[in-house]
Amino acid sequence: MANHNDFGKIAEDLAADYLQNNGYKILARNFRFQKAEIDIIAEKDAFIIVVEVKARSTDAFMLPQEAVTKTKIKSIVSAVNHYLEEFNKQNEVRFDIISVLPGEHRNLTIDHITDAFQALDAN
Repeated sequence: MANHNDFGKIAEDLAADYLQNNGYKILARNFRFQKAEIDIIAEKDAFIIVVEVKARSTDAFMLPQEAVTKTKIKSIVSAVNHYLEEFNKQNEVRFDIISVLPGEHRNLTIDHITDAFQALDAN
């Protein structure tokens, strides 16, 4: 596995730990439907929270959350619709982004952006 894949896995683990420590229940990780993948599906306060984890070794070119394109949003929405149907969930859905960037002293910093986009943003 390439180093960037290792960093992505570390970032997803860190994001899942962060969510659990903040009262979220993790329902699924790396949920796949067709070609789409949802990094984390969680539940909190009767919401299904779909979390896209974006990790970058630097923010010099773009912030991690800026990498969530309309095409990516469409695939996430398609996958979450399938998840809701498959698991018979009626909850309202919220879309969050967690970005992970290197911080000082080799620490990683987490930025949790709640309600980062709407399903309508894909149109």
